[in-house]
Amino acid sequence: MTSDRTPFIGLALMLLAAALGAVDAAIVRHVSPGVHPFVIGFTRALFGLLVFLPYILSRPAMLQSVYRGRHAVRAALKLASLIAYFFAFASAPLADVMAIAFAAPIFVTVGSWVFLSESPKALRVAGVVGGFIGVLIVLRPGQGGEVTAGLLFALLGALLTAVIQLILKPMSARDSTETLVAWNLILTVPIAAVPAALVWQMPTAAEWGFLALQGALGALAMGAVTRAFAMADASLIAPIDFMRLPFAAVLGYLLFAQAVPLTTWIGGAVIFAATLLTARSARRKKMSEV
Repeated sequence: MTSDRTPFIGLALMLLAAALGAVDAAIVRHVSPGVHPFVIGFTRALFGLLVFLPYILSRPAMLQSVYRGRHAVRAALKLASLIAYFFAFASAPLADVMAIAFAAPIFVTVGSWVFLSESPKALRVAGVVGGFIGVLIVLRPGQGGEVTAGLLFALLGALLTAVIQLILKPMSARDSTETLVAWNLILTVPIAAVPAALVWQMPTAAEWGFLALQGALGALAMGAVTRAFAMADASLIAPIDFMRLPFAAVLGYLLFAQAVPLTTWIGGAVIFAATLLTARSARRKKMSEV
């Protein structure tokens, strides 16, 4: 009976992670007037590490890795992607940023063709084209004459996320998920301290509270996603991640009076459908090779 419930627990964990992602974005938006995104990146890494530190210390064997410099490169890129999203959340509607973030898998597919010599298939090409159309719908370049800086930062965050996933692909073949998460947390703190020091202003007590909460929620979301993929098939739980968009839309409206235009919903849905299409193509390819 327990095994029958396991996929549903995985779904619940993924739904929790989607909700935490929206809360994370709302916290960034709330503290951004007084706290620089570089500082938010540092405190996010610091408090996230503090949450996971007891677990890491209890299992020191997880730190064994055949990769060294690559972990540092990945941590730096992960920090850069987070900071790009923090800049985006500070200046653009939360729902718009979330919609564009869903384009990361599309960029991963393109990167696999260019850098990993994977041959493009018709279904994946259709998914990529659809994904870019969805991004253009959300960006709305023809409305108002220009794309806002916040949405460009969101696009940069999605691109960097794709680069990180391309780096992770060969690493995950030899390092466990626990090892990858642990080294990312450990290395991000000193890397993030450098840019944070350049713009450092002591946060208020209330800001420290929100920053600590954000770091803890980020670590919790990371653990929830990892556990969710271990308990259920990716094809079952991955679509739940799209719930970040309505969660962010609700929080943006309730907390910051951000109205969500129809183009954001349409563009987000197109991007999400394109992502599912490329994922379906990858699954068909894997099944044909068995």
